[in-house]
Amino acid sequence: MGYGHLRAALPLSDALGTELVHADRAPFADADEQKLWARVRQAQELLSKPLQIASFLGDPTRLMDRVTKIPPLYARVDHAHPNLGARALDFLVTRGLGRGLVRHLKETGAPLITTFYAPAIIADRAGCNSVYCVVTDADVHRVWAPMQGRHSRIRYFAPSTRVVRRLVAYGVPREHVTLTGFPLPLELLGGPELGLLRRTVARRVVRLDRRGAFRQLHRYDLVRTLGELPTHEETRPPALTFAVGGAGAQSEMAFDFLPSLRDAIVGRHLTVNLVAGTRSDVAEVFYRAIHQSGLDASIGDGIEVLKAPDFATYYRRFNELLLETDVLWTKPSELSFYAALGIPLIVAKPVGSHERFNRKWLRQLGVALKQESVRHASQWIEEWLEDGTLAAAAFTGFVRLPKDGTYRILKTVREESGARKSDGPRAPAALGLDS
Repeated sequence: MGYGHLRAALPLSDALGTELVHADRAPFADADEQKLWARVRQAQELLSKPLQIASFLGDPTRLMDRVTKIPPLYARVDHAHPNLGARALDFLVTRGLGRGLVRHLKETGAPLITTFYAPAIIADRAGCNSVYCVVTDADVHRVWAPMQGRHSRIRYFAPSTRVVRRLVAYGVPREHVTLTGFPLPLELLGGPELGLLRRTVARRVVRLDRRGAFRQLHRYDLVRTLGELPTHEETRPPALTFAVGGAGAQSEMAFDFLPSLRDAIVGRHLTVNLVAGTRSDVAEVFYRAIHQSGLDASIGDGIEVLKAPDFATYYRRFNELLLETDVLWTKPSELSFYAALGIPLIVAKPVGSHERFNRKWLRQLGVALKQESVRHASQWIEEWLEDGTLAAAAFTGFVRLPKDGTYRILKTVREESGARKSDGPRAPAALGLDS
């Protein structure tokens, strides 16, 4: 559910030339089934905004952690044993969750590519063939695997080695898990040779290395990996993009950091993009923060708010924005994997256990920086521009994270689809789903 699963699905549906459809909407879900999906979605969104949960629940952050907790991988426990989340999903399936999807798959014989665990588990439980599941976190909860993982025929595409180990621990056969990386937007890559991406990262490193400290120390590695760096100094200031989650979590942070960045924005030393996605209420929060910070005159000239009427439009505009983004400030959601694009991440406070694992993974790789005091953002951002810290994180992300996940997934699906086609007259259509 949410932006993360859609963001992973669209590059694949685009490349395969198939429609991106939603398992929780018509024609796949009738009115009764839509109510089941709505309950799941409402619970997820409520827990994604923990600070707004009533105080009688106690510490809401801990509540979210209890619901999404991922146990230590090396603990002496039976990871394959179904937990509460897996049993709850199984119960909902018995109540009819996903029945429209199953009916469609059995009638058409089409393969399923999904970026959310529920449709994959539902289809596998019903005996459907050719079920692919794209994992969207650096570590995964038990609910991503079926009740009896060892009997599953789901083919998983993993974005990290930790996900591979975790799914195997949940009982999924090792041969059913492929390490691919996250499916990144094709328009940001420039083909399998990554020509566009290399040029974009080269320009970004120059902008982020204000004094040239990082380039002076690592010029040989930079040129060998990215090609010749721009010989002229980039004239435009670095661009900082602040992207909150689809549920609008942490949007009010803008009231705290915009006053600190005001002088840099007005003085044209930094531009700021505030991403509201499809949420009008989040956009309104941003505009209030802009007004309160005395930055109304900079709208359109130093500061922008990205708001779109639907996810498809937002997705395209956000990708265009990323081509000009130099630093991405976000919570460690699926955008964690966008560090592979050579964009240094400033990581906000995680929401839930899975995001905490994402943050740990990013920092272990050296591609993300923990946000410091939000009210003093200008000071630490300025320091990281001066000493090349952000440039180093950009280059490290490009080098250490897999960038060709989209191509690897497509190769596997196309090869297996071609093999099935040769076995019979019917050519199955690819189907991308998200709930």
